[in-house]
Amino acid sequence: MQTVLFHETIFGPIHSRRLGVSLGVNLMPNDGKICSFDCVYCEAGYNAQGAGKSGIPSREAVKKGLSRKLKAMSEAGEQLDVITFSGNGEPTLHPQFKDIVHDVLLLRDRYYPSVKVSVLSNSTMLSKSAVVEALKKVDNNILKLDSAVAPTLRAINQPASSGVLPEGVIADLKKFDGKCIVQTMFLRGEHNGKKIDNTTDAEVNALIEAYKEIAPQEVMIYSIDRKTPEENLEKVSKEELEAIGKRIEAAGIKVQVNA
Repeated sequence: MQTVLFHETIFGPIHSRRLGVSLGVNLMPNDGKICSFDCVYCEAGYNAQGAGKSGIPSREAVKKGLSRKLKAMSEAGEQLDVITFSGNGEPTLHPQFKDIVHDVLLLRDRYYPSVKVSVLSNSTMLSKSAVVEALKKVDNNILKLDSAVAPTLRAINQPASSGVLPEGVIADLKKFDGKCIVQTMFLRGEHNGKKIDNTTDAEVNALIEAYKEIAPQEVMIYSIDRKTPEENLEKVSKEELEAIGKRIEAAGIKVQVNA
């Protein structure tokens, strides 16, 4: 079974094809996964592997670990482009997410004031005002929308709650009044005997209409880059991603293609 990638609360830095040199902040367990989605493409594996035994890190542990790492990197003159909330599950599930974002911003200002703070979120916790408030404060508020068609979204993301539907996600994303980046994973393949494909004309058109409603500062599109828990998935080619990107651009939306 494919299992979690990150075994530390503060990990990296690693090179992100979307964000540059990134220092990661993992607010989920170091030996398990907790997420409100169970995406077929998740590089951290399926939720069935369990939450592990270490538990989620405390606010103080995150603060101490990040302070120690940033201090060491700064003193060594190491390059850093971004501090990214990512890891073994959905970061906004942490009960002290808002407070931790506050701490991270202060530490960023102390050690690397020009560095961006990013959050990679699956958009499922936006009913919580504290989460929305925190996300409005970060530099890159990157929110997932992999399909605007309900059966496809459910097939790709496998949400824990039956109430997660595209129309609800779109309404939540509109709360940011454009201060967000929408991230979409394009793929095709098969899962549990059912075909999955969010690259069709109907799927792309539905996403474009959703992007127009949300009016984000940018849309990031990409495809599979690492091993996935579902083996019957196909990476979308650079040429096809670029063609989808041109369609999005033609609708007046800024797009970043990460092929």
